[in-house]
Amino acid sequence: MEVWILFNEEVEGPSAEAFEIRRFLEEGRNMGVDVKVFRPEQFDLLVSERDRESILIDGQRIKLPDFILPRTYVVDTGYFALAVIRQLERLGVRVFNSSISIEMVADKLHTHQALVESSLPTPETMLAKFPVDVDLVENHIGFPVVVKTLLGVNGNGVFLMENRSAFADLMALIGATNPNIQLIFQKFIAKSKGRDIRMFVVDGEVIASMERRAREGDFKANYSQGASVVEFEPDEEAIRLAVRTAEILNLQVAGIDLLYADEGYTICEANTFPGFKGLESCCNVNVPQEIFKAMQRHHAKGKAERVTLEEFETFAEFEANRAAKLQE
Repeated sequence: MEVWILFNEEVEGPSAEAFEIRRFLEEGRNMGVDVKVFRPEQFDLLVSERDRESILIDGQRIKLPDFILPRTYVVDTGYFALAVIRQLERLGVRVFNSSISIEMVADKLHTHQALVESSLPTPETMLAKFPVDVDLVENHIGFPVVVKTLLGVNGNGVFLMENRSAFADLMALIGATNPNIQLIFQKFIAKSKGRDIRMFVVDGEVIASMERRAREGDFKANYSQGASVVEFEPDEEAIRLAVRTAEILNLQVAGIDLLYADEGYTICEANTFPGFKGLESCCNVNVPQEIFKAMQRHHAKGKAERVTLEEFETFAEFEANRAAKLQE
């Protein structure tokens, strides 16, 4: 089985993300999985009917892999990385996770819209519109209020405005300097201040979970920003919410963040490229191994169900069958 990882940094770099890529390479070797890492800019996208079994990398045609695992944030790499993923999808490569899911989850408001539509609990959320009507925010969200950039990751672009005055001052500054910025306002869940739960879901199962605790005086509990982590033993409700969220968003690999609510939990957000360095430090779990095992299951199933064009009366029937298999 061959797996390509799409990554936009140097593999030997110092970041947590680069460390995790090296973990994938290590586990791939241990499991007999052929893992290759490519940057989005190495690809050239040529849309052609002639050759649908390869793609151009560094100007050379390369045979397609069995799977692609995107590990590059669309916030950083934008349209081109998504275009690469879409091209590979349409050439029949299985993707953990799909371009459609990546786009949806990158947009925090879109994520909450999808979850609320399926009757899952999320904090009340409002899309910013400048000039901001502070009275409207106070009446429908209340203070303190969490302000988030629509496309932020790793806790970046998240602020807690304790009162109306601080919020109004920030909005006035943003409105005067960058009124086109995309922000959402979210109800502050006081019970969960400084802590949250990361549920790591692979192929419909929670493989591990941890509680993240913010540094003294901070309210953001991101491991990448210095939060401490401890293993969390999830109850049935936490597991149900995490698995159902991943299902709704069609995520094969997901980090689902839950907040403690007055009754049970509420869903803070989902992540399509969840980090796992912190998770592996406090839980007895091998994340790359679990992801590769899931891919191997799908690969074996795909081989058993593989069909050829000759088995269908028309090309349209063959394409419809292939599309249905890719969605499974």
